[in-house]
Amino acid sequence: VQLQASGGGVVQAGGSLRLSCAVSGRTFSQYALGWFRQAPGKEREFVAGLNWSGRSTSYADSVKGRFTVSRDNDKNTVYLQMNRLRPKDTAVYYCAATRGSDWYVGSGYDYWGQGTLVTVSS
Repeated sequence: VQLQASGGGVVQAGGSLRLSCAVSGRTFSQYALGWFRQAPGKEREFVAGLNWSGRSTSYADSVKGRFTVSRDNDKNTVYLQMNRLRPKDTAVYYCAATRGSDWYVGSGYDYWGQGTLVTVSS
């Protein structure tokens, strides 16, 4: 399984961005998918995730109500819609995949994309 994230960029506080992650492999629908981020000087943190069908989702408290994770199993793509962005959201964002059951707490992710940089200016 290979993942490639895209869609990062520079946006003003209060603005929106949509990240995409294209996933290769014919077993895409068997994986739970997640988004993580790592800000400069900080550890990587779980942002959002969803199960294989997309009907179950999980979010970090810091993004609840502002970010929405979704997937299109026909296009082998997972998305992260980010609204009302804040300077603290500035980070490199990574998508990841797992077949494990702890996807909703950000654990057990085996496959990672290369990351896309999101910069939110004040």
